[in-house]
Amino acid sequence: MKIARVPIYLQQKTMRVLRDKLALAQQKLEKTFPEPAINYKQRGTTAGSAYLKEWEIRLNAVLLIENGESFIDEVILHELAHLLVYHEFGRKNIAPHGNEWKWMMEHVLEVPARRTHRFEVSSVKSRTFAYHCACPIIHELTIRRHNKVLRGENQYLCRKCGEILKEGSISAAETN
Repeated sequence: MKIARVPIYLQQKTMRVLRDKLALAQQKLEKTFPEPAINYKQRGTTAGSAYLKEWEIRLNAVLLIENGESFIDEVILHELAHLLVYHEFGRKNIAPHGNEWKWMMEHVLEVPARRTHRFEVSSVKSRTFAYHCACPIIHELTIRRHNKVLRGENQYLCRKCGEILKEGSISAAETN
């Protein structure tokens, strides 16, 4: 998969925001933290991920390019908060977006604690396949899950009715 090239001005802005908020966290928590590594290899509709043990933030280059400053202000700080929570509290009994993360976002980094981004993802959304169950809902499976069904490696259940999902959309005969 080809990774989009992030313009240097966005890389610089990313690092500036990261360093400013890291300095704020160090001041408020009275601790020194290493600067996280940043890479632009996040794929799919995920805007970013924090790799705790590697002390790394992975960003979706396409979404960064498309959304610029709003992406940087939201996603960088969201992922930095995950790293700081891990450093401060470890992993034991810590929910990914629990009270510790919310506190880190709001009181340490001084930004709103939002769990998910609201960016348009049509440019990075992969192909999906329609599956159905007893519900009137069409379930969309990713190509990875679809291929597992085709190879007989996995079956997926509807979370509502518990029935095994079947490929294809519902026909008129099945709805009556």
